[in-house]
Amino acid sequence: MAHHTRIKVRGYHLDLFGHVNNARYLEFLEEARWSQFEEQGGLDWFLKSGLALAVVNINIDYRRPALMGEQLLIETGLKSIGNRSAVIHQRVLLEGADTVVAEADVTFVVFDAKQNKAVVLEGQLKDMLEQMTAGPV
Repeated sequence: MAHHTRIKVRGYHLDLFGHVNNARYLEFLEEARWSQFEEQGGLDWFLKSGLALAVVNINIDYRRPALMGEQLLIETGLKSIGNRSAVIHQRVLLEGADTVVAEADVTFVVFDAKQNKAVVLEGQLKDMLEQMTAGPV
C-alpha cells in the first residue's frame, strides 16, 4: 500500500498563471517522502546509521494544473530496488478524485558520508527500504 500525504495549495505556491509553479512540485514530493520516512520509522534508523538518501534523478510528468485551495493527495511507494540505487514512484492526485495532477519517478542512492560514496543496497538496509515503502503505488 502506498503512503499518503496531503498538501493544500496555498497562494505562495502559485505562479503568474494562477496555478502551482512547476518547481513547487519538487517540494511537494520531497515533503511526502520525508513524511513517509517519519511515519514509518525509517528516518530514525537512517539518522542513527550515518546514512542518507541522496536524490540523483527526478522525472516529472505534469498532467493538470493545481489551483489555489485544492487539496492534493500524494501517493508514495517503492517502484524498484537495484544494486546501488532505487526508484520511488509518486503520484499527485486531486483528493477525492481520480484526477492525476502529476507523476514522478525519483531515483536515489544511499550515501555514506564516512566512506564518501553510495553503498550497496543489501541486507538490513535493503530490508529497511522495502519495509518503509512496502507496496508499489
